Amino acid sequence: MPTPKKSTAGAKKPLAYGAVIVVAAGLLGFASYKATAPDSSSSNTSTAPAAEVSADPQAGIYPELAKLARRDAGDKLAVGRADAPVVLIEYADFKCGYCGKFARDTEPELIKEYVEDGTLRIEWRNFPIFGEESENAARGAWAAGQQDRFWEFHAAAYAEGAKEKGFAKDRVKALAQEAGVKDLARFMKDLDGEAARAAVAKDQEQAYGIGATSTPSFLINGRPIAGAQPKEAFTQAIETAAEQAKTTAGAGATEGTAEGSEGSEDPAE
Repeated sequence: MPTPKKSTAGAKKPLAYGAVIVVAAGLLGFASYKATAPDSSSSNTSTAPAAEVSADPQAGIYPELAKLARRDAGDKLAVGRADAPVVLIEYADFKCGYCGKFARDTEPELIKEYVEDGTLRIEWRNFPIFGEESENAARGAWAAGQQDRFWEFHAAAYAEGAKEKGFAKDRVKALAQEAGVKDLARFMKDLDGEAARAAVAKDQEQAYGIGATSTPSFLINGRPIAGAQPKEAFTQAIETAAEQAKTTAGAGATEGTAEGSEGSEDPAE
């Protein structure tokens, strides 16, 4: 069985999350290569299972992993309010068939149901694990983002049949044109620039650091989910996280009010 080609980022030490890293590695690292292989014949079959792994949406939540959400309003590779109560971080590869399945079948519905009403923010992390063409597509996505066309590039790269055409540089340029990137000369310069390479390497390092070894891998407010699970797994995790965020905010407000009362003085006294 072939092994995904990891970049040098994979050789870096895990992030310093202590025991959390072991748990995260167990949750995110058990998906098989077959489940995400770019040439998997089952990845384009609608009757095939979403993935060869399962993730219980009621599994543990890790505050250390929740802190990986950038919540940067200027993030070109994110959609949704920076202050949304729930953040879904996706680590994915454009050559991954199951990532494409998630992008086409599940993500648009999550955006419509949860991003548009302010509940959810989705943050993309480039996690190319299938070699040079994966790297090309990842840098291309970043470069398209610099011209505010990341999500259009994302849609073009994950369209049915797109990955079968490969991601050689001329193909990536064609996808950028399809995505509506206006300055293709700048796009090609950015594609091969140090900024793109550094951005992709940073995302890779983060993914390997939390124990992700396959794509797609997700974090929802610190809750790991591995594989392109059915939509219900995501909706349950999102709604649970939203409810917990509401409860936490309410508890914080109540505590603040109580502290304020204890420290107040009655002017009549």
